[in-house]
Amino acid sequence: MKEISLKEMRQLPEGSYKLIDVRDEALALYGMLPGAVRLDVDELEKEESAFISEIPKDMKLIFYCQIGQRTRELEDCPCLEGREYYSLADGYMGYLKDELSKFEKGGEKQQKAEDSIRKKYHKQLFTPFAKACKTYKLINEGDHIAVCISGGKDSMLMAKLFQEIQKHRQVEFKLTFLVMDPGYNKENRELIESNAKALGIPVTIFESNIFDTVDNIDKSPCYLCARMRRGYLYSKAKELGCNKIALGHHYDDVIETILMGMLQGAQIQTMMPKLHSTNFEGMELIRPMYLIRESDICAWRDYNELHFLQCACHFTETCTTCHTDGTTSSKRLETKKLIAELKKNNPFVESNIFRSVENVQLNTIIEYKKDGVRHNFLDEY
Repeated sequence: MKEISLKEMRQLPEGSYKLIDVRDEALALYGMLPGAVRLDVDELEKEESAFISEIPKDMKLIFYCQIGQRTRELEDCPCLEGREYYSLADGYMGYLKDELSKFEKGGEKQQKAEDSIRKKYHKQLFTPFAKACKTYKLINEGDHIAVCISGGKDSMLMAKLFQEIQKHRQVEFKLTFLVMDPGYNKENRELIESNAKALGIPVTIFESNIFDTVDNIDKSPCYLCARMRRGYLYSKAKELGCNKIALGHHYDDVIETILMGMLQGAQIQTMMPKLHSTNFEGMELIRPMYLIRESDICAWRDYNELHFLQCACHFTETCTTCHTDGTTSSKRLETKKLIAELKKNNPFVESNIFRSVENVQLNTIIEYKKDGVRHNFLDEY
């Protein structure tokens, strides 16, 4: 497929082309080029595509994926016969890099992002952040917290919220903004560094070889990768004198985890607001975004015209490993859609799921486990 650069595309007359995103749905939900529409690649392989046929034939079709490799390979698709079509060079990553280059200087993005936390989104973001820290006693006098930054919207916002709450000086604590590079490609690492610089987050970056380790694992590579990342973060944080690591999981992650545990794992469990590490003595994990809604995080991101990665993993180098075999369209995405569907008939469904693990009636539980030991209702019947 012929390539077209971002600069060349922007020089085309408005309305002369249609921009089409062929990435996995989860990636597209996280962010798309302005004016783009999403299309499953399977649709292009059909003899006739209703989607394509609805686009006027005099309009150019410009396809993009994550880094431009996948769309370059979309040759000879039956439904594209007789059409003028292109692959956007460097894909979505190229667009993000171009956007970031616009605000690397001057500190304007940092100032706007911080002002919006203090004013426009104070109630939606800072208030629940502070409430979680107080309710679950996440920050204590003398803490040294490693704020773990993956490069996504959640962890970047968490870093800014930590900077803001530290200014209130209700308790004295130290922060280290920790980024682990498990083997990112050059573009992904540059995006993380550029965002951190633009937002005024002084990151400490260390490297590991996790991606190389899990690269050839067929069964649950993402699970293994997550476990290994956690271990490396604990280890580095402890080495730097930290006693806590902070992760950017939010309210929606919590309720999705509860529901997934029931529907996929046949168990009732939740994502805890804080945990003692079992392998690193004296270390603790905290989740200060616990009460923040994902929609509010997205609203803050979009208001500030920020662009983050959903996943900076090794597999985004090819745009195929996790975009065609269904692994990115995960059970979590299915659960998110299920909750959205249930909410149509019950506007309280999300809060009900969240509160369900606060209102467990042990007298009505057949069996439960505590510290690995099973307890059955017949034991005390």
